Amino acid sequence: MSIFARDGRHRVAAFVRHGLVPMELGVVHRLFGNAESSAGEPLYEVVTCALTPGKIRTDTDFEIHVEHGPRALAEADTVVVIAIHEDDEPEVNGRLSPALADAFARIRPGTRVASICTAAFVLAAAGLLDGRTATTHWKNTDQFRALFPSVHMDPDVLYTDCGDVLTSAGEAAGIDLCLHMIRRDHGAAVANTVARNTVVAPHRDGGQAQYIQRPVPQPRMSSTGAARAWALEQLHRPLSLAELAARESMSTRTFTRRFREEVGVSFGEWLARQRIERARQLLEESDLSVDRVAEEAGFGTAASLRQHLHSSLGVSPSAYRRTFRGDVRGVG
Repeated sequence: MSIFARDGRHRVAAFVRHGLVPMELGVVHRLFGNAESSAGEPLYEVVTCALTPGKIRTDTDFEIHVEHGPRALAEADTVVVIAIHEDDEPEVNGRLSPALADAFARIRPGTRVASICTAAFVLAAAGLLDGRTATTHWKNTDQFRALFPSVHMDPDVLYTDCGDVLTSAGEAAGIDLCLHMIRRDHGAAVANTVARNTVVAPHRDGGQAQYIQRPVPQPRMSSTGAARAWALEQLHRPLSLAELAARESMSTRTFTRRFREEVGVSFGEWLARQRIERARQLLEESDLSVDRVAEEAGFGTAASLRQHLHSSLGVSPSAYRRTFRGDVRGVG
């Protein structure tokens, strides 16, 4: 008998081990479990599994009871590996234990596999990250590089997406990763609703570089937040760095430095991402033509929108709309 219900929902298996971080497990269940279609039907089914069913220690003062074993991995469409806080984590020898290797061998080809925080060490030890880009908690990036030189470690991002293998940075970055997978599966509208119901940001700017503790504390400084909020209301028109700096009464040089310190990316990168997100929202939720979507998102022309969307997502505006709307009404 199948562990998962055979009702067409996307099957997610959260894989845990002794010493698991409860927050990470809760994130997977809460976000995927809260995703619904426009008709209010659940889009995912989430189960927790372990090497051996039964009591599993957490890194707190309680245990959890896990009903399912590795068989869930063989039936899942997505496997999310949860990090642990134990003396033998991360995988300090760079190799999986025989039991863990046997469990991972059950995963079907084509299954999407993701890790949260230091669980990236498990994916790397299983050979799933060879030749790919990955991330993990910034405190562990040097150790990761030493153990897995064939993996390109990017310590500055909140998550990476290599198609069927994804990784995230610290525990809270698991939220960003799960929302990204929901957005990839069902579009921005569904992901934004999940984020709103969970009271988290649907998309965080920048990467984890902004959270790394600096050797010398920075003096308290003015935020660029007001200028960013204003810019989001002005995406339909050209925006200059000097214009935003003036709104914060800063020089362009000072604003540029503080913007990167606070957001983690340059103003140009941030603005391009915001315009892409605005275009995605309009393609999903409106019947505006591609020309109008391009204007409203600040790309100016449909050709520019097509170029940016293809560069960012690998699809054209009409293909994106067909995927998430099921029609092409209003597409020019």
